[in-house]
Amino acid sequence: MQTNKQHDDRITVTDRRSFLAQVVGLAAATALQPKPVVGAADAAAQAPMPTIQLGKHRISRLVAGSNPVLGYSYAGQHADRHMKEYFTPERTMEFLQNCERAGITTHQFADPDLALPYIRPLRERGSKMTFFCLFSQREKIKDAVERAQPVAMVHHGGATDRLFADGKSSQVHDFVKAAHDCGVLAGVSAHNPDCIKRVADEGWEVDFFMTCFYFLTRKMVKKDTEIPMLDFGLPFFRDDPKAMTQVVRQVKQPCFGFKILGSGRHCSNQKTVRAAFKFAFENIKPTDGVIVGMFPWFFDEVGANAQFTRELGKLA
Repeated sequence: MQTNKQHDDRITVTDRRSFLAQVVGLAAATALQPKPVVGAADAAAQAPMPTIQLGKHRISRLVAGSNPVLGYSYAGQHADRHMKEYFTPERTMEFLQNCERAGITTHQFADPDLALPYIRPLRERGSKMTFFCLFSQREKIKDAVERAQPVAMVHHGGATDRLFADGKSSQVHDFVKAAHDCGVLAGVSAHNPDCIKRVADEGWEVDFFMTCFYFLTRKMVKKDTEIPMLDFGLPFFRDDPKAMTQVVRQVKQPCFGFKILGSGRHCSNQKTVRAAFKFAFENIKPTDGVIVGMFPWFFDEVGANAQFTRELGKLA
């Protein structure tokens, strides 16, 4: 009897392991499938998406960001890899088509080489989406504009902060001039609110700003400031959004707040997400917008964020 029982237990354990492996495999395959898109009828029934003016372009107040598409989660290597595996060119196109159906008309990308595999076929499918490019290589602006055809080029925030800290802000100004020479709008992105303020105070011919809600480059810029944190940690300080939005309200150009969700740190539930959107729209100008990265693997973040923008970002 003992022998038979041991044999039966081995069969049970083996079968159980096989069953669990099949379930996990099926769950993984299902999880990586794109979520259902917003149907045309559903989109038509929604309230209009609030829009703002960017040069001659009228764009949605909510812009789809590119960090998740590029695999930047700010949550560690495992999350980065999962995002990269999910956002194939085909899924990225489906994601942006979903955004467009939900009323999000603009996408900010950060690397023409990585964006073209989904931007070109997206346009071939009839998308009318507007694009602007976050970049830092002045000598390659013309090539980027010719290939990706964005409406604007924006100097990368991390590079902006570093150049200003090193006394080389003129290189950022040269980028702005080069973008205008190529016939597109020119923007400056920064994590450090002092950079935004200085550009505005000096009267640069910049068309708009990208303004990070968190001063993530603080340790690099303020090298004499001791920040007690783990070496791989990022300084998401609670009061940073207040400091940046105070500057945003002072500059005349349109601003696009980004990392309003703290790179996922305000995403524990939809109540905290809504609160973050509410803070953003209550503390920026009516002529401003927000850029939000989305990862619709688990949940329809596109639909939820679009609804928050309709509800909280509507203009009087």
